[in-house]
Amino acid sequence: MRSDDALYALDAATRAIAGELDLDKVLELMVDSLRDLVGARYAALGIVDDAGRIERFITSGISPEQRARIGDPPRGHGLLGTIIREGVTLRIPDIAKHPDTYGFPPNHPPMHSFLGVPVLVSGEPIGNFYLTEKVGATEFDEKDEELVEMFAVHAGIAIQNARLHQQVQRLAVVDERLRISRDLHDGIIQSLYSVGLTLEDVPELMTENPDEAVGRVDRAIDRLHMTIADIRTFITRLALPPDTTLSTAIAETVAQTVRDASLGVELDLGGVDALDGRLSPEAANEVLQIVKEAMSNVVRHSRATQAGVTLAVEGDAIVLSIADDGRGFDPATSAVAGHFGLANLRKRADAVGASLDVRSSPGAGTTIELRLPLGETEEVRR
Repeated sequence: MRSDDALYALDAATRAIAGELDLDKVLELMVDSLRDLVGARYAALGIVDDAGRIERFITSGISPEQRARIGDPPRGHGLLGTIIREGVTLRIPDIAKHPDTYGFPPNHPPMHSFLGVPVLVSGEPIGNFYLTEKVGATEFDEKDEELVEMFAVHAGIAIQNARLHQQVQRLAVVDERLRISRDLHDGIIQSLYSVGLTLEDVPELMTENPDEAVGRVDRAIDRLHMTIADIRTFITRLALPPDTTLSTAIAETVAQTVRDASLGVELDLGGVDALDGRLSPEAANEVLQIVKEAMSNVVRHSRATQAGVTLAVEGDAIVLSIADDGRGFDPATSAVAGHFGLANLRKRADAVGASLDVRSSPGAGTTIELRLPLGETEEVRR
């Protein structure tokens, strides 16, 4: 009967731990669960580093005030060090009588019975469970030892899962920072750059052509308001406003980006707005940002006199083409350090499962083609 109860309690404890991914909470939950499971007055989990030193020590049964009075956590001497070095279970009736005892620091509560079990992951030690003062008995027995060893197996898996989750979260933060840098470069910075271009000649125009100067300032103010709206969209991770079609958004983006009267731009954006939900808001936003980045590159670097933006549906894909008759470049040449350019375009395409083809050569203009597979319609999904 005792064995059935113990196994039931073990199952309940390991299920609770498996449902938690925060590493700190996992460790605390393990120690508390194990102390209740075995009936020990005190329990601890020591996490060891690659050199076998205890780097974290989580306790249960000792108040924070007691921990503070005891002082620094153990370093891994005595019995704790024996378990760390040898990776074996130790079950001892009286700590004081064991030859490896190192002694307790001042203000440490008295402890006699002891059970120490290593925690392994893929055969490598990552920590040890320590239990002392068996409640209702003078020492821990074989069933306690078996139960803790079973718990240690589950604990090792839970710790590894929590660590992996922690690593994934860190990678997600890095990925999000890269996304933010791309969005700032491709969207907001480009918009502010274009406003700056508009205002560059205003001081001279104030004396030569005051009406044009006023017009440029007014347009700059309008574009700044649009940029503020872009920032709000960027912060809230929204794509297009609900009342704005992709074609309209692209046409507005091109108009905002292109201000040089010597650059003619031809738009062909028909037939892409009635997609019945087959283009996700995230994908539409990436298409828009690709247009903004590519057209900004045309304005700033290509020295083109003519450019074209085409958006069409071909079969089960949406195809975006941006072409210019500028000076061109060698796509195989590495980007200048600090300029995201083509790398950003490719990352945006990859993010939505699209392919990006860049065709260019010195003196022969540039064509950028994005091919984005469309999802199923709502009717098909039903």
